[in-house]
This record gives sequence, structure tokens and C-alpha cells, in this order.
Amino acid sequence: MIAILLALAQSPAVTVTGGRAAGVVAPSGVREFRAIPFAAPPVGPNRWRPPQPVVPWSGVRDASQFGPRCMQERIYSDMEFRSPGTSEDCLTLNVWALARSATPRPVLLYFFGGGYVAGDASEFRYDGESLARRGIIVVTANYRLGVFGFLSHPALTRESPHHASGNYGLLDQAAALEWVRANIARFGGDPQRITIGGESAGSISVTALMVSPLTRTRISGAIGESGGLIAPTLPPVSLDSAERYGLAFARDAGDSTLDELRALPAAVLLTKTRGHRFPIAIDGWFLEESPEATLAAGRQAHVPLLVGWNSEEGSWRQYFDSIPPTPENWLATLRKVFEDRADSALQLFPGADSNQVKASATLLSGAGFTALSTWKWAQMAARTGGHPVYVYLFTRPRPGATGAVHSAEIEYALGNLPTNHVYAWTADDSITSAVTESYFGAFVWTGAPSAVGLPAWPPLSPAGSPRLLVLNEHPHPEDASFAGAFRFLDTFLRRRTH
Repeated sequence: MIAILLALAQSPAVTVTGGRAAGVVAPSGVREFRAIPFAAPPVGPNRWRPPQPVVPWSGVRDASQFGPRCMQERIYSDMEFRSPGTSEDCLTLNVWALARSATPRPVLLYFFGGGYVAGDASEFRYDGESLARRGIIVVTANYRLGVFGFLSHPALTRESPHHASGNYGLLDQAAALEWVRANIARFGGDPQRITIGGESAGSISVTALMVSPLTRTRISGAIGESGGLIAPTLPPVSLDSAERYGLAFARDAGDSTLDELRALPAAVLLTKTRGHRFPIAIDGWFLEESPEATLAAGRQAHVPLLVGWNSEEGSWRQYFDSIPPTPENWLATLRKVFEDRADSALQLFPGADSNQVKASATLLSGAGFTALSTWKWAQMAARTGGHPVYVYLFTRPRPGATGAVHSAEIEYALGNLPTNHVYAWTADDSITSAVTESYFGAFVWTGAPSAVGLPAWPPLSPAGSPRLLVLNEHPHPEDASFAGAFRFLDTFLRRRTH
């Protein structure tokens, strides 16, 4: 006990909402504060309620270790956690910051991905030390997942003063943002210069936070990596629809009342969620309307935006699981997908030989997964946001891969290649990481990805030929040659869903 008290006394400490917390100092000089609560534990009666105020603590809180991750099953093999396990009491965040300077520093608040069913702010690939060495204060925050974070139910809607239910995980993110605004100056940060960022589900969350009336005036910039909350590929659902999903879950769980569901142990509740969906809802509070409607009307956050996706967000194998990728089989596939529009689709997703078939099938698969929604988000923001929008295509494959798969850019962008020991990183990987981190870091600092010694990154033009930046060891601007194909796919999918 004496040794612990001595260690805390020698650790960097800050007074934040709730009390005093003592972190650690890395050899680089970066101060690290882990598992600081930004809301009350969402347990008992607080399960399926918006995040409540932090419960104050006495003494100095040990902020040297990561807290537990939010309730989830082990789903994705590439997630390497530093958290001690899972718990429903998980609403904490982590801060990386250099010593305070005379000039307040910009802030990056980053949200992890994982399909809203997995992930954690402690993952190695989201470590903030590298960007912190560039003078940026980095914050990673947990948010509730799955049934804990997104259950809608008529009973929950009735008990809400806002007549809303679901979206608790997004409300957690909003609470983390408010915590940063209220406390980041104590770490040397500027509460008026907060860029939000995230990958996959984290990127979809950035879309939501940009359009929500609760958060859209609270940020200075946004970064979205592979995903936007945009129809027709990744839309939210109506509150009525979300409630129907919740009723189906409650029925299958065998518990007819909300009190009975709240009384279930978290681990038991988690096992009952298999096969059920808990989508983001247009609840009338966090989301008053579809993100597209907000973007079309220009009601979103008017801030600089940096978005993009990877060259292999999807795989050609999605369409060729048991057949060869020949031109004949590709045409047959397009006829199944596009029906009477197959010939037009072939002009935009050509397949003269197997290599072209693979390229077109990869493009189509990736568009349906994340790329189309991200591209539409960028285009709409460029037209109505009043600030520059910068689009990237990340193409650097990890060692042994044929292309940049979904989530592959994270370690490069955040400077965390050394934290991933699965791959034998090469000199070109290190160059790509330095390039990507420099662009991203410059964006957080200035609102523009203008890095000394690197090619200029053209903003997306609301009119004329769209351009983006190809991110790899040789970054360069390039025309968005896929734009016509994406426009065709968007039109087709919209007609099919209406």
C-alpha cells in the first residue's frame, strides 16, 4: 500500500469532473491517464438510460491502468485489448498529452470500430502516444455496445422525457465529448479545437455526431475512416422499426417486462442477443431526421472534414466463392445483382478478363460495404458544409496482403505500427505510416492536411471533376475514376428500396 501511495504521489495528476486522477509518464515524456470515468456506471436502473453524471470519488484515483471494455463477445481476431476484461461499468476514457505549454493544444477524440458489437478504447492500434508526441492531445473513449447500447423498446420510449429510446452508445459518445470540452484544458488542451475521429463504426459515429443537434455545434473538425451513416448502404432506421427489433428481442429473451430485462445479469443478457439486431434509430432526439436530410439542408456541423476508405474494403471473392472470376461468370453475377440494368452495370464495372473482373468485383463489394456511404457523406458535406472536405483512398497492403483491407489503415494513420507484432513491417510501411500520420496530424492542428514535404491534398470540389489523395508510400492526387460507378450503384439501390 505504501508503494502504491508513493507511486501515485510521484505521478502526474489532474483534477477533473469527479475528483483527482493520477496517470503515468511514458519514456517519450507523454503523460497518460487511463480509465477516467466520464459518466456514472450504466448499471441497474441506469441500464438503457442516457449517460448520467460522473459519481465523485475521494482521494486520488489511480489512472495508470486501462479499465474494462464494455460488454461484448470475442468476435474479431484482430482486436488486441489492454483492458482487464468486460463489464457493464465501462464508461471511461483515456488521455495522452505532453506537458502543458503556454499555447493550448488541439484535441483528437477518437472512437473505436467494431460494428457496434465489439471494440475498446484500450486497443493497441488506437494508442495516442505517437500523435501526442506531435503536440496533439489524444482521447479515446468507450461507449456501450449491442443490446446495452442500442436497444429500442416502447417501454423505454415511454419512460424517456424525450420520448426516445436506443442510441445510448451514441449518447455515451456525446457525453465523452462534453467531458472533453469541460476538462481538456486541465491537460493543456483547447476545448474550442476538438476534432472527432473514428474508423468503421467509429466513422459512422462521426457522421452521427456531425448531424446530431446535441453535438454538431461542439466540434471543430471531423475524420471518418471507412463508413458513414448514409442510405442506401448504411442508413439508420425509424424509431418504430427499432422498437420492433427490441420487442422481438424481448420476446425471444423470455422476459416480458423492462424491469425483468434490467434485472438480468449482464453476462446472461449478452448471451440472449445472438441473432438479434439493434440498429441506430432516428429517435427524434439524438437524431431528429435522417443524416442525409440534415446534410442536404446544410444543418450539420460546419467544420473541415477528412474522410476516406481502403482499396479492399470488400473482396471479389464475395461474388466468386465457388466459381472462377471469368468474364462470363461476372456478367451472370451482374445480372443477378442488377437484373435488367446489368448491361449498364457492365460498362461501369467492366470485366474483359479475370484481372479486370477481380478489380470490378472488389470495387462493387467495397462500395456496398463502406465506400459508397463514405463517398456520399463527403460529397454532401462538400456541397453544404461551408468548409473543405478532403477524401483519401488508402492503398498500402499490409505485408503478405494483396490490398488494403478494412481497418488496415488504423496503425498507419495513428502511428502505431510498432504495437502490431503480427506483421513484419517493411521500410515502405514505415514511410506510409509517416506520410499518413503527418497528413492526419496536420488536419487536427490546422483543419487542412497540409504537411511539409508532401504532395498537396486537393479538397473535394462540389462541382467539376472530383479528386482525392491516394495514400501509400508515394502519396498523390488522383481523379475519382469510380464516381460514375458509385452514382449508378446509388441510383439503383435507391430505386430498389423505394
